[in-house]
Amino acid sequence: MFEKNDMIKNNMYFETLGGVNMRTSGVLMPISSLPSPYGIGTMGKAARKFVDFLQKSGQTYWQILPICQTSYGDSPYQSFSSFAGNPYFIDLEYLCKDKLLKKAECDSFDWGGSIRYVDYGTMYESRYALLKKAYARFCKRIPSDYADFCEKEKAWLDDYSLFMALKDANGGVAWAEWDEALKRRDASAIEEAKKTYADDINFYKMLQYLFFKQWRELKAYANEKNIGIIGDVPIYVAMDSADVWANPSLFYLDEDLNPIEVAGCPPDAFSADGQLWGNPLFRWDVMKKDGYTWWTNRIRAVSKLYDIVRIDHFRGFDSFYAIPAGEDTARNGSWKEGPGMDLFRTLEKKLGKLPIIAEDLGFLTPSVHKLLKDSGFPGMKVIQFAFDSREDSDYLPHNYPTNCVVYTGTHDNDTVMGWMKTAPKASVRFAKKYLNLTKEEGYNWGMMRAAWSSVADLAIVPMQDLIGLGSEARINTPSTIGNN
Repeated sequence: MFEKNDMIKNNMYFETLGGVNMRTSGVLMPISSLPSPYGIGTMGKAARKFVDFLQKSGQTYWQILPICQTSYGDSPYQSFSSFAGNPYFIDLEYLCKDKLLKKAECDSFDWGGSIRYVDYGTMYESRYALLKKAYARFCKRIPSDYADFCEKEKAWLDDYSLFMALKDANGGVAWAEWDEALKRRDASAIEEAKKTYADDINFYKMLQYLFFKQWRELKAYANEKNIGIIGDVPIYVAMDSADVWANPSLFYLDEDLNPIEVAGCPPDAFSADGQLWGNPLFRWDVMKKDGYTWWTNRIRAVSKLYDIVRIDHFRGFDSFYAIPAGEDTARNGSWKEGPGMDLFRTLEKKLGKLPIIAEDLGFLTPSVHKLLKDSGFPGMKVIQFAFDSREDSDYLPHNYPTNCVVYTGTHDNDTVMGWMKTAPKASVRFAKKYLNLTKEEGYNWGMMRAAWSSVADLAIVPMQDLIGLGSEARINTPSTIGNN
């Protein structure tokens, strides 16, 4: 599953599996949030400076959010491909060094008016226009390893690059609205499209070549400093993606290739209508028959990208919430059985031991707890969740097992300083008493102290908590669109 140089000598996950209780810590920092003169964080100098900071701080891990290409709504959990990298993260200064761009060209584009927030609309307009200039120069001096990259990644790259070229040719509309022959991938229509849009296809292949070249160099830099990368993998894929377009039989679609049921979460104390994500659901029965080939390819790919993989919505492998397509809310869904341990046994047989963190947050049934235990994967504990109730919560540090990963908060939570102002007063009082939080120490430092001093094998704190930022620095508010 791994090449020797893909692994870190002192990898917490593998040390723990080997019976050595090696407690480690790290920082959650999205690549997009790194400083940049060009509107969004990238895999350039700032990323390396952050790695240096982690090393000097005695950290072992850098946790990031998904690096796949974002689609409409700009969420990394709704991507045009679960295999492709996000072109926004390609560092422009490095492209200047490679003589694919000129600094004056980079400076001539609008990157948005805020130094604090990413302007995704402006980013879309400017970044691709600039990268087209890089492509013109790229074609005049194609790197010697470009053809080899395209050949090695062709299993997903060919479908993805054609998909993106066709989206451009169709004004960006979803593939379900394309001409019937292309929508259904008629062989002759596909061959004709490959000829017609050959240049556009090659542009998207170049973007992926540049992305993965820069990513491999950044990851190698981090690993040399003994910093491991924890990546984030959404369980579901977007309906408007190369994944679904190229593999419709693996998803719950009707004869017209429209979703029958979609993913989400039922109503709970936080959302009266539940969460309607809208992703198409997997046909686990079909996937089982071919030995979970798609999932094998996906986990193999992300295991090369990251040292440890956090799988979002782990409970969906035990049972998943299915909402009839066309519903306006998640109220009328029902629970259905997932693949359970059969999937993970198959993956382990094919790939070896899996370096996975299970995102097991939310309402968990006994069968979900059993799946987590049987898998051996560490689950997640979020300290902010401990004080939502006066009950003896599993999220209170004194209840943690060693085989878990503790967070003060995740990308879906408010920051600690924000939480102290927005959480119910009774919850804040409980937290102050339980954790002995004081203004003198700093509420953020008190909560991080609790994470670091717990028995959890791994503690992760968001960068916002390290520097004491408030709600203005929150990354995401679940069930909302825009301003995240």
